[in-house]
Amino acid sequence: MTTITTTVADSTTMLRRNLLHMVRYPGLTGFVIGIPVVLLLLFVYVFGGTLGAGLPGGGPDGATADYLAYVVPGILLIGVAGVASGASIGIAQDMTEGIVARFRSMAISRTAVLTGHVLGNTIQGLLCLAAVMGVALLMGLRPSAGPLAWLALTGFLALVCFAVSWVAIGMGMSAKTVETASNTPMIFTLLPFLGSGFVPTDSMPTWLQWFADWQPFTAFIETTRALLADTAPDRNGWLALAWCAVMIIGGYTWARALYLRKSVR
Repeated sequence: MTTITTTVADSTTMLRRNLLHMVRYPGLTGFVIGIPVVLLLLFVYVFGGTLGAGLPGGGPDGATADYLAYVVPGILLIGVAGVASGASIGIAQDMTEGIVARFRSMAISRTAVLTGHVLGNTIQGLLCLAAVMGVALLMGLRPSAGPLAWLALTGFLALVCFAVSWVAIGMGMSAKTVETASNTPMIFTLLPFLGSGFVPTDSMPTWLQWFADWQPFTAFIETTRALLADTAPDRNGWLALAWCAVMIIGGYTWARALYLRKSVR
């Protein structure tokens, strides 16, 4: 077989391994789903009336419903952040529990271990986001998106999960303990709060607004919001794709370099 064929076959095997872990240990998947669902219920039913009334064009009538439509994209990206934590923890466990040492003694592609984790977490992420979206629909969310917009949204969220997972894999590879690996990706959970996930960025102080407008999760959130509304993402869409490319290339390069360096020890 060619090198590319071998890499694909080995990555598929590692993907199957990670999917089996997801099935056998459903607690992590439940946790990744549970956190954004709890936040969705909290922000909509506790804060939604007040925050919804403050949205552009919002008012007391239907304020909760308006805020539900506004906050769902931010909650979905919180779910992506949860998937990143799972990716970081998973690779850190492999690196500290000895299984990778066994993989190194086998004739398999060295990047297959990393790719299997990323693809597995991307699939897990899409399943978790589908569950969160289902809860939002039960709460009364009625997006304007048509079939093509839903298809574009699915592909976009898969790309975001894929990109964020590569950075999280790098974080997990650089961590010396599993506990450290579980804490480092918390930055991804914070970014939706420091973006347009819960309030418009123009309500923030000037210095914070600049950061919020240009950090990756605001572009991800605004693109998701536009696709749900069946409108063109425009600048945010291109910015989101650019951030995805940077995260994939940077995360892959970082994680691969760390893996190869540790493989020669």
